[in-house]
Amino acid sequence: QMSNSSYITEFLLLAFTDTRELELLHFALFLGIYLAALLGNGFILTTVACDHRLHTPMHFFLLNLALLDLGSISTTLPKAMANSLWDAETISYAGCAAQVFLFLFLMTAEYSVLTIMAYDRYVAICQPLHYGTLLGTRACATMAAAAWGSGFLYALLHTANTFSLPLCKGNAVGQFFCEIPQILKLSCSDSYLREAGLLVVCLCSVFGCFVFILVSYVQIFRAVLRIPSEQGQHKAFSMCLPHLAVVSLFVSTGMFSYLKPPSISSPSLDLVMAVLYSVVPPALNPLIYSMRNQEIKDALRKLM
Repeated sequence: QMSNSSYITEFLLLAFTDTRELELLHFALFLGIYLAALLGNGFILTTVACDHRLHTPMHFFLLNLALLDLGSISTTLPKAMANSLWDAETISYAGCAAQVFLFLFLMTAEYSVLTIMAYDRYVAICQPLHYGTLLGTRACATMAAAAWGSGFLYALLHTANTFSLPLCKGNAVGQFFCEIPQILKLSCSDSYLREAGLLVVCLCSVFGCFVFILVSYVQIFRAVLRIPSEQGQHKAFSMCLPHLAVVSLFVSTGMFSYLKPPSISSPSLDLVMAVLYSVVPPALNPLIYSMRNQEIKDALRKLM
């Protein structure tokens, strides 16, 4: 056992399997998912940046979402793939801290952007006459900067607080990447309660954003049902359903991973849930948005 975190120079990450052949299979699977995420999000970034018809608030926030998805999956998956390929389990102390900070930063900013996107759709459908005023260039830039800035501050606060705790229960992180709950399990100090308290406060913020998204969509669906033409209703639903699907995937996997009862918790289930909330959404989000977005489809045809 280690008496203080200053003696820890590296952490041991949880391996997906003990069998070498299965490790290589995991590497190939994650490489495929990673390449799909790179291509999908790269396509969103390229089309929105290059096609002037997509220079709208909705696509501006979609561009931010693609950037955040690229960052979040690049924070966790390359290290996991390298460990699977080279039959390793370690990550340096600095690398672990960087992983915690970057993942928290990008995931928090992504949740904020998803909340802003709900507001964008609410204004577009419920207050279309005020859309240009409420979501002008300056307003969009300010909201995006607030999302990125709040994510940065949140991650900085939690990372500094977590890694200031003395760690004396070994260096084995029970996950395939470094995350705060697993680091807290290694702490031998009662001060971990301070970090747990901060997490509760942040969970309240997450719940507040979720309620905002929920209320926005209640108002949106009420407005859509009042649209007289079937074509108008279809267009409104096409605008909202991809975002709703992405939010549902993001929130459901994250909430189940962190709020599941301890009685059903196990290392293998924790591992699967971590993959579901950290790897699957960044890979699926571009597909979800591209399938229902006619402008994105048209831009793809032009590029091809």
